[in-house]
Amino acid sequence: MTNKTEKEKNSETVEEVANEALTNTMKKKSLGKTLLIPALAVLSGLILGAIIIITTSEEVYSGFQQSFGAGLLAAWTVVSTSYSALFRGAIGDPAYMFQALSSGNALEIRRAFNPFLESLVVSTPYIFAGLAVALGFRAGLFNIGVEGQLFMGAAAATFVGYSIKGLPGFIHMPLALLAGAIGGGLWGFIPGWLKAKTGGHEVINTIMMNWIAFRLTEWLLTGPMTRPDSGRMPVSPIIEKSAEIPQFFPAPIRFHLGFFIALGFAWLVYWLLFKTTWGFNLRTVGANPRAAKYAGMSIGKNTMLAMFLSGALAGLAGANQILAINRSMAIGLSSGYGYDSIALALLGNSHPAGVVFASILFGTLRNGATKMMVATSIPIDIISILQALILMFVAAPAIIRAIYRIRKPGVGEQGAVFSGSWGGK
Repeated sequence: MTNKTEKEKNSETVEEVANEALTNTMKKKSLGKTLLIPALAVLSGLILGAIIIITTSEEVYSGFQQSFGAGLLAAWTVVSTSYSALFRGAIGDPAYMFQALSSGNALEIRRAFNPFLESLVVSTPYIFAGLAVALGFRAGLFNIGVEGQLFMGAAAATFVGYSIKGLPGFIHMPLALLAGAIGGGLWGFIPGWLKAKTGGHEVINTIMMNWIAFRLTEWLLTGPMTRPDSGRMPVSPIIEKSAEIPQFFPAPIRFHLGFFIALGFAWLVYWLLFKTTWGFNLRTVGANPRAAKYAGMSIGKNTMLAMFLSGALAGLAGANQILAINRSMAIGLSSGYGYDSIALALLGNSHPAGVVFASILFGTLRNGATKMMVATSIPIDIISILQALILMFVAAPAIIRAIYRIRKPGVGEQGAVFSGSWGGK
């Protein structure tokens, strides 16, 4: 065997560099194509939302009664005012933010950036709940019981938070979070066990488990967990200071450590799904159960594991709300986080990074909706319509491709993953 000449070695090196550059370029293009559809879905949702705002505004009809030009001006005014108020409520007033930074006053800076920080606060339970549904989707499971798992996680975290006394914060707070994860995880494990052992569909079982969780927490809050001085109101005792997730600034700014804990769990879910054997097994079972069974993987064990982990993430969403925001549990704990999480998983393509961005989007929309309603008298339900429109376009990418004349991704392109069914499969 002859040794390679210097020229051949150089040629191979150049070829390797070229192939690596081509691979990186293809990855960037695939990422761009993957992000293009949800970005255009958001844009299309905002456009249709503007049309709905125009058609439901009395000012616009009054303007058209005067003249066509006055009607157009009124339409532009009401849309620009509404979306401007939505932006200021969700992100902040840029002029005020710049003025606060120029002044160097720490209090003014915190106030100026509080709308953005509040959006992150609202986004935090969304991240946990979205990750719960996304992990289930990746394992081929439809966890529709996140709302109930959230309640059970909140109840467990609340009990540990107020009943255990004398612990230091660095032990008590993680212990309460762990209790929330276990509470939600066990509530998710039950339908997972039923599916693995009896074949019972997890959609039906998780929906039923939601109602059991609602009624069970009501009984707890009106019985064993009732606050002694509440006058028989359904509210729990206040948790100990040592169990609280710390907030970074004085009231009324509520930004807290839980947001970074949520980001940490998003990375942990990514590592589990894409860097471990367990994650590979979960994704394989979700993508092709028959092939996974033929390869020797246990469908039942992976189903129960996935539902437990999904429920644990949902339980952390409830625990976060108790330990960081509410400090006690009442019946009206969640405003639909568990149900919105299905949309977040779809919008984020069942990928942890996508779920984080989708959660921040929904959090900013929800936070800015109140400001928009106060400034323009437009119902806050418009935001729910916007979210529904965005989800509709994401779930039906063919509509976006037809509107914006985007070529359908070829077989094998990563961009095609987004146009799949539940969970991107």
